[in-house]
Amino acid sequence: MANPIDTKVISKLAEILNKSNLTELEYEDEAVRICLARQSGTAATSLNAPQEMKQTVVTKETEEKELPDELDNLLQNYHDDPNAVKSPMVGVVYLAKDANSPAFVKLGDKVTAGDTVCLIEAMKTFNPVKAHKSGRVTKILVEAGDPVEYGAPLLVIE
Repeated sequence: MANPIDTKVISKLAEILNKSNLTELEYEDEAVRICLARQSGTAATSLNAPQEMKQTVVTKETEEKELPDELDNLLQNYHDDPNAVKSPMVGVVYLAKDANSPAFVKLGDKVTAGDTVCLIEAMKTFNPVKAHKSGRVTKILVEAGDPVEYGAPLLVIE
């Protein structure tokens, strides 16, 4: 049975995404989940021109099929891992200070507790994520620009 989708909600979400600095926006209620995301292009766009967006509407019944099983399993394996550095908030991951800077950490790097390992952008503020312990970075579970949820595993330090 198809759920009726209010196109006004989708239009309003698209308007919010276009007017903001966000790269992705999600809306969810009891029956439907709507994800809007910008697709980055190589051509320059004017500030007033709407960026191309993909729109995905997922019902609760199909939501679980969104992530490939192996990626979902990988993230679940590290969700309760005490060695995993977890996201302290919902936002977008940045692995370097800016596009011209080297990554805060790379696979195999040694880190000390308190070292910045990445940034999470939330509400146009860049928040440093610190290593919770000293050790070696054995896995990086996210890529630059990935949206993350609170508590999502970002990398593993052993």
